[in-house]
Amino acid sequence: MRKRQVVVRREEPSRCSTISAQTITTVRYAECQKNHAASVGGYAVDGCREFMASGEEGTNGALTCAACGCHRNFHKREVETEVGYEHAAISSNGT
Repeated sequence: MRKRQVVVRREEPSRCSTISAQTITTVRYAECQKNHAASVGGYAVDGCREFMASGEEGTNGALTCAACGCHRNFHKREVETEVGYEHAAISSNGT
């Protein structure tokens, strides 16, 4: 399994500019990793490639995959974090 690491740096604003940062985090659930043959000492996955909620957000169905019937926790969690910076220049005389 390949692990991803995201490093977020905070930069102190200089006297001449201000920095505004916005962080956007996206969570996606990929292939199912439930071992269906664990009870007999084997290893077999069902081949479900992506989590699809079987119900609306806020219901119990939102945590169950419509494709394989497994709970969302069995699916590989992928987190993507994007940091966007916006610079605004300030004049040196304070106006």
